[in-house]
Amino acid sequence: MLPVEMKKYGFRIRTRGGSVVDNLTIQGRDRDEAERKLRQVYHHCTVLEARELAEAAPADASDVEGVISLIADEGRRGEPEGP
Repeated sequence: MLPVEMKKYGFRIRTRGGSVVDNLTIQGRDRDEAERKLRQVYHHCTVLEARELAEAAPADASDVEGVISLIADEGRRGEPEGP
């Protein structure tokens, strides 16, 4: 069985709360799969930019602690859920 080639995709998004998040790096077999994974974390976000990354992203490109704190901050604001 041949290994599945995973590619890295870089995203710049606007969260439903209006914050812009740069340098999100997500792996996927294709862009659709990477975007599907992105939307599992950032519900109702708007993709401002998406690109396939040629090489491995720098270590700080996917700051997991930053992502978690952003999600927590949005939850504390008590913003109503989108439709």
